[in-house]
Amino acid sequence: MGKILITGCAGYIGSVATDLFLKKGHQVVGVDNFQTGYRQVIEVLKNKYANFSFYERDLKNNLDDIFEKEKDIEVVVHYAASCMVDESMKNPQKYFSNNVSGSLNLLNTMIKFNINKLVFSSTCAVYGEAQYTPVDENHPTQPVNPYGESKRMVEKIIEWYGKLLGLNYFILRYFNVCGASDDGEIGDSKKPSVLLVQNAVRGALGIEKFYLTCPKVDTFDGTPIRDYVNVVDLNEAHLLAVEKLLKEENIFEVINLGTGTGNSVLEIVEQVEKITGKKIERVFGKTRAGEYAKIYASIEKAKKVLGWRPKRTIDDSVRSLIAWYTKHPSGWEY
Repeated sequence: MGKILITGCAGYIGSVATDLFLKKGHQVVGVDNFQTGYRQVIEVLKNKYANFSFYERDLKNNLDDIFEKEKDIEVVVHYAASCMVDESMKNPQKYFSNNVSGSLNLLNTMIKFNINKLVFSSTCAVYGEAQYTPVDENHPTQPVNPYGESKRMVEKIIEWYGKLLGLNYFILRYFNVCGASDDGEIGDSKKPSVLLVQNAVRGALGIEKFYLTCPKVDTFDGTPIRDYVNVVDLNEAHLLAVEKLLKEENIFEVINLGTGTGNSVLEIVEQVEKITGKKIERVFGKTRAGEYAKIYASIEKAKKVLGWRPKRTIDDSVRSLIAWYTKHPSGWEY
């Protein structure tokens, strides 16, 4: 098996991914700048696996030495990004710098070293307000926040590199990610987290106060409807994408990753209450900017092209988070 380079391997989704790829026997080269990632998870992964090497680096800086040293990298899985919608509305500079400049430097380094296989973590935020549901890959892309816009800009660069420079790629557009690794050993440490299921579990466990930060919208219960996909399911799709890239040429695919169904914010809160047996106080906090009423995925293309479908339910995600936060109430410590 050739090496897989994973960016953002110390973050939430990237660390669960790195664990999964290593478990499957892939050799992984990890890169992270610890802007939002954690050193502790890198130590855990290094102790657990011999087939893992790590470089602390910002993707905006020169990456040549990594590619020179790690000669047989075959595929790059690019998770690293700033990814908070609300923050992107307050600090768009950070999002265009990190997400666009960092990705462009990574892509140019790949081309320089003749690596032409990429899996890119994108987002349903590229679609903006849903014009119809379920949202398929042909839905117009009209981002309503700088986070979504920055991801769409990178998608466009990747698409041009595919047409003109022979880059093979999967662009995977995530819906809302939840859960921890199945054993509850690796999970989300964002402080503060903006992810609903994580925050509801923390609220139920009494780790910190739970606040409803969603705007009032035109849905059946007045709260936004989103598609909540388990983090391990999501990463199993990345694994399938990598395996396909290793076997085939001329792959230029954009694919949604979700569950194909939507849940409202209040439905999720009630589900967490049911599983934990704890009542979560509904306190309204400061409303987040850049949010919209309703979006959930069509996953027909993921089923057809990748042979992927989600296996884990909201209940599974909640239980894995209970295990994770019971061991790590505030996530990783450093």
